[in-house]
Amino acid sequence: MLLFGENVLWLLVLIGVMIMIHELGHFWAARFFDVKVEAFSFGFGPRLFGFRRGDTDYRFSLILLGGYVKMAGEQLTDEHLDDPRAFLSKPRWQRLIIAFAGPAMNLVLAVALLTGLYMFKYQKIADEDMQAVIGHVMADSPAAKAGIQDNDRIVRLDDKKNPTWDDVAIKEIASAFRPMYLTIERSGKYFDTAVTPNLSERSGMGFAGWDERGQIQLAAVETGMPAEKAGLRKGDLLISVNGQPIHSQIKFQETTKNSGGKPIEIQYQRAGQTSVVAVQPVFSNVDGPSRWMIGVIPQQKVRIITTHLAFPAALKESVQTNAKQSLLIVQFLKGMLERRMSPKNLTGPIGIGTMAGAAAREGASEFFQLMCMVSLNLAIFNLLPIPILDGGVILMLLVEMLMQRDLSLNVKEAVFKVGFVCIMVIVAFAIYNDISKILPAG
Repeated sequence: MLLFGENVLWLLVLIGVMIMIHELGHFWAARFFDVKVEAFSFGFGPRLFGFRRGDTDYRFSLILLGGYVKMAGEQLTDEHLDDPRAFLSKPRWQRLIIAFAGPAMNLVLAVALLTGLYMFKYQKIADEDMQAVIGHVMADSPAAKAGIQDNDRIVRLDDKKNPTWDDVAIKEIASAFRPMYLTIERSGKYFDTAVTPNLSERSGMGFAGWDERGQIQLAAVETGMPAEKAGLRKGDLLISVNGQPIHSQIKFQETTKNSGGKPIEIQYQRAGQTSVVAVQPVFSNVDGPSRWMIGVIPQQKVRIITTHLAFPAALKESVQTNAKQSLLIVQFLKGMLERRMSPKNLTGPIGIGTMAGAAAREGASEFFQLMCMVSLNLAIFNLLPIPILDGGVILMLLVEMLMQRDLSLNVKEAVFKVGFVCIMVIVAFAIYNDISKILPAG
């Protein structure tokens, strides 16, 4: 219960900052063009408390997951449409800037957060750990069918030479049912091939059936599961399993899954000391279909170089990182529309709250990085051409500018009703996804 309370608290902090920055964008742009702002509300619903300054009522409302800026003459049915300070009395290009200002402020926040973070703490994976060397290829997987083997190195991905594993992973998850054209190096020889990822039912993303080569450590050990009872701990470095060297997360998981319930012998290293332990798997469906498991989450161990950047370098790196993340978000949305990615990846308030709490417990750096990602997602989501969102308002204004006349009230009302229904469906589906991830698999 305490953990749940912490998650709710950090969710409110996270969403609160996002709302404040977003609505401040609309507010400042409206004030710049001398639009009368009647209310600046943090939250929806009945007013709880606040204060009035000038024309504006600054208020906190009952439902804190949201917020809005109410401008005079914002709707055709509003009073005082003849007021020169009314929103609809302003030229369309000014209204367009006011609508765009909210998402723009979220973009500015994302860049500013990472810039500030990189000036104090910039972490980079060592170059040699970024090479796209294959650790393991699953049998009958798309990668195996393309002739790829363990220890192969990807030296070209489509038109990109010497891609990092991050480049490969990003391309893979967005390429379900689409070929990835590769050049492979094996023992000094080169050949070309193509891998067409499947759509993974579990992750809802493209899956080629390979992973990177490297050292494997335990990212987490579940309480009460066989691994913990056998003495394994988070951070342990895996050396071998059943006498076979381990350089792949997938290979380790396959060994456990295919154990048939027989004990597996794990050699690991902790604080420079090497130990061997036998772990008895259990047949469980904790996180999906029933299978043999020992209750650990393996991950690739990489060497992190920690430094700090001067402001120009930090700003440049922040812009590049946000641009890369923006492209990934757009690819995800495009993949969903093309049914190459599953909408089950959508995360609602419950999931965001869980991530916010976990990030806050990890430290300020992790929380600011999550805030950056949420702000970026919010900006892009609000720019979608869905009526009721800023992107929908911008689209309608552009249409009216091309037509050189206003759309009829009936058309606008019908469009906004459709937009409202779309948003409610998206929110309901995202919450359903959150709940389905919490409930145990049947």
